[in-house]
Amino acid sequence: MQIRQARSLSHERRSFLSGSFAALAGMGLIDLMQRDGLTAEATTRGAKNWQPGLGQTHFPAKAKRVLQIFCPGAASQVDLWDFKPELFKRSGQPLPGEENLVSFQGKNGNLMAPPWEFAPCGESGKRISSLLPHMAEHVDDIAFIHSMTSKTNTHGPGCVLMNTGHAQEGFPSAGAWLGYALGSANDNLPTYVALPDLRGEPPNGKANWSNGFLPAKHQAMVMAAHLAIRNLERPKDISAAEEAAARDYLKLLNEQHIAANPGDSSLNARMAAYELAARMQVSAPEVADLSSETEQTHKLYGTDSSNKLLAAYARNCLLARRLLARGVRFVNLYCASRASGVDGLLNWDAHRTLKPDYERHCPVFDQPTAALLTDLKRSGMLEETLVLWTTEFGRMPTHQANTTGRDHNPDAFTVWMMGAGVKGGVSYGATDEFGRRSVEKVTNVWEFYATVLHLLGMDFDKLSWYHNGFDRKLTDVHGRVLREVLA
Repeated sequence: MQIRQARSLSHERRSFLSGSFAALAGMGLIDLMQRDGLTAEATTRGAKNWQPGLGQTHFPAKAKRVLQIFCPGAASQVDLWDFKPELFKRSGQPLPGEENLVSFQGKNGNLMAPPWEFAPCGESGKRISSLLPHMAEHVDDIAFIHSMTSKTNTHGPGCVLMNTGHAQEGFPSAGAWLGYALGSANDNLPTYVALPDLRGEPPNGKANWSNGFLPAKHQAMVMAAHLAIRNLERPKDISAAEEAAARDYLKLLNEQHIAANPGDSSLNARMAAYELAARMQVSAPEVADLSSETEQTHKLYGTDSSNKLLAAYARNCLLARRLLARGVRFVNLYCASRASGVDGLLNWDAHRTLKPDYERHCPVFDQPTAALLTDLKRSGMLEETLVLWTTEFGRMPTHQANTTGRDHNPDAFTVWMMGAGVKGGVSYGATDEFGRRSVEKVTNVWEFYATVLHLLGMDFDKLSWYHNGFDRKLTDVHGRVLREVLA
């Protein structure tokens, strides 16, 4: 009898161990399938059982990735995108009803026409500035939103508001929200990358691509064609095996520390960053190697330009395309930087000398940006890439007193969308006859991002994170999808 009991116990132990190993294997398989977005939950169950970070969406997505091009300094809507015939006709006259207007930097003068003509472009006949001849080739694919407004007329808070949905620092950027919602699409590259301009970071710097209160791993990794990626090469006196053993031991110590300090997201993020850095030793040099591109591609973008600013921005545009092609979900691409001691020198903040400022900035922006859009389109990537063009607010239709520049205008400016799920060749909303105020279908950053999330398959009202007693959202407590710009 004792022998039978021993055999029975031995059988139960074998069954238990066999079942345990099978269960562990199954759990591993489920994890892999979830990360690849192949489970039934990821494809069929939708918003009701949605879980963040597993590649799931609330409903079928039009876009898989986002390119956000940002022109800091408040690029002027009335000089670039928003054609106002009355502004040309009545230039030099007072602005009706606001003859003594005092704005951000003081008193305004009379109405001032753009120094350049607006040319009709494409089949739609949409008029944009003649300063943008390359961008003119894409107007039929763009949905212009002419009735955008801002809560602030100050550059730093304005940039942060347009990137995070909040004028105060400390909130997650749109790219961080997307990384949290969907997780990584490439284990060897970051989920979210910010590409600052050669001239420097935008106003309020890293707050524009911050993770805010989301886990620290969701902040952007900063890269650029002009910034070498540091600490990627292994020292020559350390072998690959030694490096791997050191990483494994460090991982063990980190896991022990995490077990003793649960909830420390900064430590988890640091661990993930080091692990990603190890994988990037192989992947990052390849993606950053622009020499593998054809001579024709380099000429298209303008990387060989004698204009050093144009060439540097062109290289960042080319790097952005390479990142998107390799699975980076969100790329912030900046054209210009923060303000300097001279208004309009390093960004689009043309307070005093509009004409020379924009004749310096527009060529830098025009050819490389248009080339990037052309490249995305001809490669087929545009069908799954949502392209956004943004700035923090607009400019006045008047000139500042005693200058030939324009002051800040949070009451009207233009942004636009292009690509996956977007209806091209349309204009949403309108400003008044001078471009002073948004008057038709007036919108805001929250409706803009509600639309972005919708194109990514996300319900803006269901993407939230509990923080300090509130369910925080990219769209704050607002939001509405701008369905007129959807294809």
